[in-house]
Amino acid sequence: MNYIILLIALILCIQLYFIIAKKFNIIDKPNERSSHTQITLRGGGIIFPIAFLLFMGYEIFFNNYPLYLSNNPMPNFWLFGLGLLLICTISFIDDIIDLSSKIRLIFHFIAVTLLMYCLNAFQLFPLWVIPLCYILIVGILNAYNFMDGINGISGLYSVVLLGSLWFVNEYLVEFVTPDFIIYPIIAALVFLYFNFRKRAKCFLGDVGSMGIAFWILALLGLLITKTGELKYLLFLAVYGIDVIATIEERLRKKENILKPHRKHLYQLAANENKVDHRLISFGYAFLQVLICIFVIKEERLGYLIFPIVALPAIVLYIILKYRLKNVETM
Repeated sequence: MNYIILLIALILCIQLYFIIAKKFNIIDKPNERSSHTQITLRGGGIIFPIAFLLFMGYEIFFNNYPLYLSNNPMPNFWLFGLGLLLICTISFIDDIIDLSSKIRLIFHFIAVTLLMYCLNAFQLFPLWVIPLCYILIVGILNAYNFMDGINGISGLYSVVLLGSLWFVNEYLVEFVTPDFIIYPIIAALVFLYFNFRKRAKCFLGDVGSMGIAFWILALLGLLITKTGELKYLLFLAVYGIDVIATIEERLRKKENILKPHRKHLYQLAANENKVDHRLISFGYAFLQVLICIFVIKEERLGYLIFPIVALPAIVLYIILKYRLKNVETM
């Protein structure tokens, strides 16, 4: 019953946001690097910080979660929430007006610091690991944002990751209260109802891609610190390979990687080859499902699991990109 009420509440919230977005003209206009051709409402991902607020309300009123910052609860949802709301707020402002990358980076750094405190990383990890954690987390946040370019891709991908994390939490090792995974799953499904269409009614916006990425990273961090298993980073393998390979290609061609482009595999398929966005999004999600199943089931490979998963995925990426480029030039 709780989840039905949550579903209804989130649908009402996103519908209210649509009214506000139309009134204040919060829209995404197509440009030279866009994969869409029509003006669409932006910022539908605001549903994720709303889902967190509803989650906290339920935890406080029904599970007696403390109303103050405390060292006792683990994880400390208040620290996570401050980081989430901070990164979502600055991202939502960036959705409306273009902010300087330096300003965004400052807020990202503060949000990541709060996340690290939430994960107890400063106590658990040696000092030399901390800068690597910052680089990795900020990099993944921005990679998630880069990949959110066609209808359904980040919504479906997030459902796959969250569903995999829920399975691990439910059947293998409990690392967090289940609702902390179920709430963003329901939020993602509500968003997909309005986004996973031939003509989307709304886009995630930076507020959504950064918000859901931050939530997923928190869950992955909790799982990895609980189990000591770095293999769960492969839950992000498909996005990671596309982003890293695209950056490598652009560096090789001496391009400015900070400038907008249309060279991700999904962009090549959607823009130059006119493949249906929904088919591409499903393909990314399906491949990640297969990887997640393998990662969850495999317990004997140790660190060998990284090349065993990555190498075939990289080969597939190269083959697909080669074929798509050949079709484009024909």
